[in-house]
Amino acid sequence: MCDPAAITTDNAQEKNTISVMDDSKQDSAMCSSSGEIKSSAVVKYCAAPPPSTYALLQEKTDLKLPPANWLRENSQLGSAGTTVLGSSSKSKPFSSFGMAYDFIDCIGDDVDVVSDSENIKKLLKIPYSKSHVSMAVHRVGRTLLLDELDIQELFMRSSQTGDWTWLKDFYQRLMDKKWQRKKKSKEHWYQKAILSKFLYYSINGDCAAEPVEDNLNDGDCGAQEFSSSWPTAFTSSNTDAESAACKQESVPMDSKYALGQVTAVPHEQNLLALFNEGENSQGLRNDFVRNIMWTFEDIHMLVGSNMPIFGGGRYPAVSLKLRDDNKPINILTGIDYWLDNLMCNVPELVMCFHVNGIVQKYEMIKTEDIPHLENSMFSTRVVKDIAQNILSFLKSNCTKEGHTYWLFKASGSDFVKLYDLTTLCEEAEEENSHNPFTLPVAVLLYKVACNLMLKASENRKHYGTIRTLLLNCVKLLDQDRHPQIIASALYMLSELFQLDESQEDDDGGESLRSCGSEDGYSNDDREEDEDLEEDSEDSGSDSNGPQGDSKAVAVIRSVGELSVPEKYKSTQLIRPGCAFPVSQDKEERCRHVLNYVLKGLKAVDGSIKKESDLPAVDPNIPIPLKYEDGSAGKGCAAEKGISPLLERAGPLQADQKHPTRSGMIPGTWQHQMKLQLFLKAAKAYYVLSDAATNLLKYGRALRYIKLSLQCYDAYCCIGSTLHPQVLLFHSQCLSLCGDIQLMLAQNSNNRAAYQEEYSYQTKEDQEILHSLHRESSCQAFNMATDLATDPEYQLFVSGKCYEAAYELLVSHTLKEDAPDHLAQVLKRLGNIRNEMGVYYMNQSAAMQTEKGETGEDPWDGTYCRVLKPGSSFAVKTSVSVAEQDMWKKSFAFFEKGMKDFEAIGDSTNKALLLCNTGKLMRICAQAHCSAPADDRGEFSPEESLYYHKAIDYYLRAMRSLSCRDNHPGVWDSVNWELSTTYFTLATLLQDYAPLSRKAPEQIEREVTESMMKSLKYCDLQTESARQPLYQYRAATIHHRLASMYHSCFRNQVGDERLRKHHRSLAELHYSKAIYLFLSLKDAPCELLRALLERVAFAEFTMAAQSSSAAKQKSLTAALDIMAETRFAFQMIHAELLEEQREGSHANMSSPDCSGLDLQEVTKLIPLFESRFSDLLLQLIKLIAKTKRKPSKSDEELLKTYKKVYSKLLRCDKNTALLARVQLYAELLQLLAPQTGGNDAVDMVS
Repeated sequence: MCDPAAITTDNAQEKNTISVMDDSKQDSAMCSSSGEIKSSAVVKYCAAPPPSTYALLQEKTDLKLPPANWLRENSQLGSAGTTVLGSSSKSKPFSSFGMAYDFIDCIGDDVDVVSDSENIKKLLKIPYSKSHVSMAVHRVGRTLLLDELDIQELFMRSSQTGDWTWLKDFYQRLMDKKWQRKKKSKEHWYQKAILSKFLYYSINGDCAAEPVEDNLNDGDCGAQEFSSSWPTAFTSSNTDAESAACKQESVPMDSKYALGQVTAVPHEQNLLALFNEGENSQGLRNDFVRNIMWTFEDIHMLVGSNMPIFGGGRYPAVSLKLRDDNKPINILTGIDYWLDNLMCNVPELVMCFHVNGIVQKYEMIKTEDIPHLENSMFSTRVVKDIAQNILSFLKSNCTKEGHTYWLFKASGSDFVKLYDLTTLCEEAEEENSHNPFTLPVAVLLYKVACNLMLKASENRKHYGTIRTLLLNCVKLLDQDRHPQIIASALYMLSELFQLDESQEDDDGGESLRSCGSEDGYSNDDREEDEDLEEDSEDSGSDSNGPQGDSKAVAVIRSVGELSVPEKYKSTQLIRPGCAFPVSQDKEERCRHVLNYVLKGLKAVDGSIKKESDLPAVDPNIPIPLKYEDGSAGKGCAAEKGISPLLERAGPLQADQKHPTRSGMIPGTWQHQMKLQLFLKAAKAYYVLSDAATNLLKYGRALRYIKLSLQCYDAYCCIGSTLHPQVLLFHSQCLSLCGDIQLMLAQNSNNRAAYQEEYSYQTKEDQEILHSLHRESSCQAFNMATDLATDPEYQLFVSGKCYEAAYELLVSHTLKEDAPDHLAQVLKRLGNIRNEMGVYYMNQSAAMQTEKGETGEDPWDGTYCRVLKPGSSFAVKTSVSVAEQDMWKKSFAFFEKGMKDFEAIGDSTNKALLLCNTGKLMRICAQAHCSAPADDRGEFSPEESLYYHKAIDYYLRAMRSLSCRDNHPGVWDSVNWELSTTYFTLATLLQDYAPLSRKAPEQIEREVTESMMKSLKYCDLQTESARQPLYQYRAATIHHRLASMYHSCFRNQVGDERLRKHHRSLAELHYSKAIYLFLSLKDAPCELLRALLERVAFAEFTMAAQSSSAAKQKSLTAALDIMAETRFAFQMIHAELLEEQREGSHANMSSPDCSGLDLQEVTKLIPLFESRFSDLLLQLIKLIAKTKRKPSKSDEELLKTYKKVYSKLLRCDKNTALLARVQLYAELLQLLAPQTGGNDAVDMVS
């Protein structure tokens, strides 16, 4: 029964705390000073029925006579009488494990000790008692589990089972061979029987106990004010299940990490069935009436107690004891009673005295007065010191989780020794050496880890603890006997590694090598332990004393030391730091995950019983034959499209009842575990593939994504349904696969290196693949993951992967779950369609190159796309069908890509695709020219149409961007392409004017309009890499316009006003062109040509003049213009000197030797010499023929002209180009101060 003050009627937990104060006036001599002992108890669980009153027995009641209901079932006592009588005296070596299983939340961090209250009392009485002590000690974190280890009983078992033979041999070698367990005397059993009968007599109520001979009244004793409660024993009835459920209420097992019934102990298998290994199954259940969280000073203990608690008296709870009045209470009994009351939070003790079984009297004693009873006085402070010293001793020396330690004190000995039984068992030579504690310890470690996994989602500081627990659990268990727990533990180990994070938190940044061993202790702590062992005089744990032995881990050389305050101090930190040992290297983390997954798969595969490892042949399933045939393979894949990639995404078999390929039954733990392990492996390989992609190791990335998809294929083969998160992961895999195939297509130069990376495979990968093949052929995604040699096919596969990922995301299952991922996939779809469009555009451009067709000015290296399907254009016969097919494919991909970007509102990328479509139109226009550039005809209407279409797409791109601020880079690119297209259109109209279809005036107007629009998009103000190109194009436009107006002025007849307009426009554009060419500093040929044309324009103007003065004036102006050519020759001279200095002047005919076009220079120099000498000659003649007397300045000019003309005539035509250019520059410089010529900057109006 439960203390009514400790718990409420609805079984809620309620904390009741008392403080026992030592009375300084009554303190014994053993206590050096008075003080407060802090003790509190919280009932965690109580299995007692509602309380009932007990009878205060009349004096002279004979307890030797059995009551009428003795040893019978009773709703209040249950089997309590038989329990006290001794039926439960059999050793229960696993009693602490039963409590630990029920209160798993407390294990590891919150509790120091878990044990039976009798074991706690026995330890605290060691300095006062000569009795032997034998206990098994296990450690989980900072928690110690203490259980009685009955040596005599174990040795009896060893003769039957052979489990403890190694311990028996060890004991006989090192211990007192003559020691034997003391047999229970008749007096002992007599006292047990008296106590049992006393309890039945004390029950009051409808089932009151009556003596057999004496019809004693059971309820008229005047004790109706008292009530009693006594727990029932556990039976195998339904109450057990209810009690277990009650206990487990505070220990929820979430399946998020624990895999439901896979990681937790299966619901259909209780602990007794799981640990049913002969005699060792006893004691695993929590058979205690109540479980109490007892805090004694700073020690937190989870205690199991069966002490009867009764109600009544001055306090809400009392304990009832039966004592022989002829035997005084000794110190051991006093400590026993005091500790019982402290643990159960009982403030008062009711003692019934008897003589030879005849009741004499009752006496009530307060709990705080028990230490001061006559003949049993003891110091509570000393008991506190004993508890602290024992706990410190055990924590300092029981250092390894998973090991079984044996705390032993022989009867009458002052030495307490601690042995590591796990180490002794491993050292034993017997083949069947077995530690029966191994399985319970392993399962406890496993259950604590499962519980911490629930907390790990909130705080990763638990990861290091979980890893240590699980590694020790796996180390302890035999894979052949317990594959389920091992596989589940290995899966949880893999779950600890966060694969979806680029970096771990600060708590988990330490590397695997810095976290120490599986036991979770750092090297610093081990060194500290070694130092402490050397200081044996202070620690008292030296095992090399005269009474010690070499096998003992530690020895207490005298039980009296336990009474010395702080004689022993805990020096062993429990998992110091608690940092999760994770490397920052993502690949290393994934390899750890795959290592655990592989071990888990081996555990599962080993548990599947089958006649052969090879799966049975199903006659209804065709055997897949894998072969490759270049073109045939591509055609087949093109026909299937994305269907092979989606066949694993559809609804699977709803209810799988037949065994899988390996013989595994669906619904079993093996089936559930394999599903989780396959999925975990798929995720690990996905992360490896993503990391390899970031490192540009595309062959390795393709190999990893292939393994990931093979794991997913095996998952689908054995799974019945696909969770939305699994489908989302599948879409991510397909998307990454598409990325890799795209990168492989774009980096075809490294194909040999990628092939080597793709073919390599580790032994671990091979073993995982072997496990996958037990369930699946793993060929569902071969199309997507094969390493092809054709870039077109790789682009095609990439596009199909993206399309399959898109189809998954827009399916009913995932339509609302992943909007961000859908946007990313659409962006990738738009990108791959752009890449496909560019690929086919490049192919069409290559076809034109093969035919030697060029229709534009030097091509800028970028490419575009084709005619819209269904266009009504008439295509000339010069355009091949193959070219038209390339255009149509390219145009279709560009249009699809634009729709993808429109769907996600990506105006920038849409503008880029519009720009590419404009480039494609220019390629179409180029292909429609009637002949090669050297011998082509007029500008055709098809060319005009395609160029105007290109302009339309560029303008749409500009509108899509809205303004330059949105994306300056893309805006500048589109702006340049638009300017280029207008310029090309105007140039072709000017150079290959369609005079057969249009009037010259119309052509002039169209050229001017296109040139001015091109000039409009020449951004001369913004500083950028293209600014010099814009300046050069603007100068070229002005030069071309000037030349056109020059031609119109020369050919115009009749309309003087129009001629004058053309003349002024020519002069304006010549001056602007010269200014821009001068500002470029690297276009001397263009500058020289523009100046020479302007000289010719001035000469043509002079031809219409009749007077000598006017002619002289015009010739002087023309010579001023000619003098400006010195800037061009100076730049040419500098370029030639630079070439000569670099030693590259040998091949003058090569245009690639520098930026200077030597061929153009050699063409322009004769023209320059001719015009220069002609101008000088005409001026000399006009000045010489003048009738008026020449002024002094005119004479000087004439002298200079003659000198320059003379030197020009004497110049040898065979002189080296550098010398000639230098001479021209010097001669022109002589004219500059004479003519008053200024820089070209001054010439711009």
